[in-house]
Amino acid sequence: MKRKRLSLLFFLVVFIIGTDTFLVSPLLPTLTRYYGITTNLSGFIVSAYALGYTLSAVIVGPISDRHDRRRILLIGMTVFAGATALGGLANTYPLMLAARFLAGLAAAFAGPQVWAAIPLLFPKDQVVKEMGYVTAGLAVAQIIGVPLGSFLAAVSWRFPFFFVGTIALLLTILSARYLPSLNADTDQAPTAVYSQVWHNRPVVKLLFAYFLFQMANFCGFAFIGTWFAKSYSLAISLIGSLMLVIGIGQFIGSLLSSRLVHWLTLPKAFALEFLLFIAGYIVLPIAPSAWLATLILAFIYLIGGAIFPLFMSTLQEQAGETRGTIASLANAAMYLGEAISGGIGGFLIANFTGFYGIAWFTAAGALVAALLYGAQGYFRTVKN
Repeated sequence: MKRKRLSLLFFLVVFIIGTDTFLVSPLLPTLTRYYGITTNLSGFIVSAYALGYTLSAVIVGPISDRHDRRRILLIGMTVFAGATALGGLANTYPLMLAARFLAGLAAAFAGPQVWAAIPLLFPKDQVVKEMGYVTAGLAVAQIIGVPLGSFLAAVSWRFPFFFVGTIALLLTILSARYLPSLNADTDQAPTAVYSQVWHNRPVVKLLFAYFLFQMANFCGFAFIGTWFAKSYSLAISLIGSLMLVIGIGQFIGSLLSSRLVHWLTLPKAFALEFLLFIAGYIVLPIAPSAWLATLILAFIYLIGGAIFPLFMSTLQEQAGETRGTIASLANAAMYLGEAISGGIGGFLIANFTGFYGIAWFTAAGALVAALLYGAQGYFRTVKN
C-alpha cells in the first residue's frame, strides 16, 4: 500500500507539472489581446517557462545529490504552486514572463526528484514499471493540458493558473506527509558532482543520445497540427480531436512499457521500439489521409510512450550517487532539444513538401540515438 501510494503521488506530481507546461498554449490569443502585444511576443510566455526549467535543471542536480531530495522536492513544489498562481495575478506582460520563468525554475527542482527517487524506493525489478506509470502522468498532461486550459479559461483566463497552483499546493502537503527522506546531507561540492558525471562516460553518451532523440521527437510533434492544416485543410477543432487520439496512444504505450520488457527482455524491447519508431516516421509522410496519418502517429507515440521509461531507467542505472544530477540533466536535455527543434522544424516544414522533411529528420535523429545506445551494448542480451 505504501508503494502504491507513492506511485500515485509521483504520477500526480509529474501530471500537474506537465499540465502547467501545456496549459498556457490555448490562453495565448487571450493574453495577446489582454496585454496588447504581438503574437510573436506572446510566444515568449511559453519560452520563459522552458528557459527557467533548463537553467534551473543544470543547477539543481548537484544540489539534490548533496541534500535530502525530499526537501528539494517540497521546496520546488511550494515555489511552483506560488509562481503558477502568480501568473493568474499578472496584470502586465513583464510580470507574466517573470511568473512563468519562476514556475519553470521551481518545476526543475521538483520534477527530477521523482525520477531520482524511484530507484531508491522501489525494488530493481519494478523500476521500469514505475517509470512507465509516472511517464503516464506526463502523457495524460499532454492529452488534457490544452483542452483543460481552454475549459477553465471559460470562467476567466486567470482561473487555470489558480486551479493548477491550488492542486500543486495540495500535492506539496501530501508529499510532506507521505514521502520519506531520500538521502542524507553531504559536503560534496557541485563541481565535484559534475566532475563525477563528466568522467562517467557511459552516462555522457546516453545523455547525448537522449538529447538527439528528444530534439527529433519534438521536431515531429510540434508541427503535426501545421501539417494537418496545410496538407489536409483541417479545422483547428478537428486537429485538436486527432491530437487527442495521438496522445492516447502515448498514454497506452507508457503503461505497456514494463510488460514489453517482461515479454521480450529489455535489450529486445529497446531495439524493437527504436526500430518501430523510426519506421513509423519513414512511412508517415505518404499517408493519403489525415485519419491514416493519425493512426500512424498514434502508433508512433505508443512506441514513444513505451521507450521513454527505458531512457530514464537506463540513465538512473548508470547514475550511481549522482541520480538527481542525471535526472536534472536529462530534463534539461529534453527542454534544450525542444527549443532547438522549433527552429529546425520551422525550416523543414517551409522548405519541404508535406511532412517529408520533418518526418525523415526525426527518423534520422532517432536512428543516430539508437546507434549510440547500440554501441554501448543495450541491444545485446547478456548471457549468464
